[in-house]
Amino acid sequence: MKRLLTLTILMALAGTAVAQDTMKVVKSDGLVWKEHPVFKGAQITTLIGDPPEVVVQRVKIPPNSKIPRHTHSYAEVITVLRGHYGNAMGDEKGEVLPPGSVFALPEGHVHHTWTENEEVEVQASFVGPANITFIDPADDPRKKTQ
Repeated sequence: MKRLLTLTILMALAGTAVAQDTMKVVKSDGLVWKEHPVFKGAQITTLIGDPPEVVVQRVKIPPNSKIPRHTHSYAEVITVLRGHYGNAMGDEKGEVLPPGSVFALPEGHVHHTWTENEEVEVQASFVGPANITFIDPADDPRKKTQ
């Protein structure tokens, strides 16, 4: 069932990408990183993105970070590019995934993630504008005072 879900999400993303009318090439030496709008200390770059079409972003997450339980209004595919990235569904313990791992999340699925003692870089692919809703509003860093 998980494999079917992953294939369905990937096919949906690929179908949207085909709707683009020109090829776009992004080289790693041309990436422009900026401060993540939600997570202090994290950096983000958008490789491809023009909602409502496919968006591909990379995120560098600092060591010892915890991203509390949250959802997104879109399905997403996450690839671990560098480091070891923890991922868990709902209240489960989850597991730490090595570089090269891929996981797919359906729209609205509650999950939480973390890093351990190293920076992690992930690539996220989804359709639509980026958003995040924290299960406990008190966990939302945008609502915390500096």
